[in-house]
Amino acid sequence: MVAQLEFRDLTLGYDRHPAVHHLGGVVEQGALLAVTGPNGAGKSTLFHLISGRLAPTSGRIRLRGADIAGSRPYQINRLGLSRSFQVTNIFPRLTVYENVRCAVLRARGHDYTLWRRTDRLRPVRERTEQVIAQIGLAARTDVVAGVLAYAEQRALEIGIAIAGDCGVLLLDEPTAGMSRPETEHAVQLIRAVTRGKTLLMVEHDMSVVFDLADRISVLVSGEIIATDIPENIRGNAEVQRAYLGDPTASS
Repeated sequence: MVAQLEFRDLTLGYDRHPAVHHLGGVVEQGALLAVTGPNGAGKSTLFHLISGRLAPTSGRIRLRGADIAGSRPYQINRLGLSRSFQVTNIFPRLTVYENVRCAVLRARGHDYTLWRRTDRLRPVRERTEQVIAQIGLAARTDVVAGVLAYAEQRALEIGIAIAGDCGVLLLDEPTAGMSRPETEHAVQLIRAVTRGKTLLMVEHDMSVVFDLADRISVLVSGEIIATDIPENIRGNAEVQRAYLGDPTASS
């Protein structure tokens, strides 16, 4: 299998306690690598580095063979990577349809303009409707996003992330704050809408991690202490001591 996303010796910071230190990982076409670990381990920092919100002090990040370390977020997106955020990132005053359409328009190189009716762009309209159906919000198309239930807002954000049909997706704690039934529904949704795509996911809920991931990296204090298949991570003694066996760890 061909690596779609690869990061090597990734470090941020110069002092004795860098935010992340010599991180490495490979996500192959169609696979899902989950990164988990305690709060403050550096998981979101890793996402920011890969998606261009932060530039690494050292190391390499490659997306489909292209070196993207230090590139701007829009440049990385154009190369085929999209992401969601830990804190829901939607336009609360726009409808579900308008939120998704914004993402579709941007992905296809269109901007809103006073001189053209965007609803007449048939491919944009069709793709927008397709994404809304995929995320299960067809009955909520004209609802203002800010009044959606929390789980619906998270689903909408996933819809925004997949709207451009990028081949590589980063999902940052997609089930955070959800009840168990909501989490189970979110897992089904993620599995359905990302089929065939390459995923890197940050997640605290270990039931979600073990359910979805092909491989798991455990990040503790800015360093990856183990990367393996779920069955081996579950039984890894070092992981048990550092994270899974810690009663204060999020679940």
